[in-house]
Amino acid sequence: MQTTLSFDAAHLMLLSAVTAIFLLAGFVKGVVGLGLPTVAVGLLGLFMPPVQAAALLIVPSLVTNVWQLLAGGRFVWLLRRLWLMLIGIVVGTLLGTRWISGDNSGQATAALGAALIVYAILGLAAVKFSVPASTEKWLSPVIGLATGLVTAATAVFVIPAVPYLQALHLEKDELIQALGLSFTVSTIAMAAGLAQGGALQMTDAAVSLMALVPALGGMFIGQWLRGKISAVLFRRCFFVGLLLLGLHLTSHFWL
Repeated sequence: MQTTLSFDAAHLMLLSAVTAIFLLAGFVKGVVGLGLPTVAVGLLGLFMPPVQAAALLIVPSLVTNVWQLLAGGRFVWLLRRLWLMLIGIVVGTLLGTRWISGDNSGQATAALGAALIVYAILGLAAVKFSVPASTEKWLSPVIGLATGLVTAATAVFVIPAVPYLQALHLEKDELIQALGLSFTVSTIAMAAGLAQGGALQMTDAAVSLMALVPALGGMFIGQWLRGKISAVLFRRCFFVGLLLLGLHLTSHFWL
């Protein structure tokens, strides 16, 4: 009887932690337009394997990114421009999904930390890149493939896709919609890879569906707060937090 109570308490604590994490992750996405998978998987990775964290991410990430994708009116134009990158994302994710399962979970956690560190440094340094139109045709699939491999290894979609999309000098609304398109494809490819490898369990799918509610709630709050605070200050705090979290995750691999 005592074991049963302990088991129930452990699951209640886990569900509470998942709820709080997705509320925070949705809030960040609502304010800055991205960061839900980065924050969610980064924090979940502190107390569960990356493969399980990736499974819990599927439903909240898919719904919020489809929402973001459909919010603009440039979907067809973006699809025509970015289709090579999107194919690369699918191929890279399906090829690399095995990296976040089995005996590689420790390496995947370290890779997640490294991705967070790189992303945070780029954000804090306000690094800006420029991609000439003449190079898009060959660079887009390379960026997509690299993003897919990073997604498979870490369940984080941002490196190097986000800096690349920013380097295309899209208009603000086009960039937000392009991010939604890229993240949606990454989420679907990751879900397919996890299912193919047997890592997507019904229990994780149920918890992922439950996590949608706090993620959407956090997104609503973040969107409301977006106009109340300085976006520059919030982004700076956001990237500092990601840097510290990345250093913490990588330290477990080396110590």
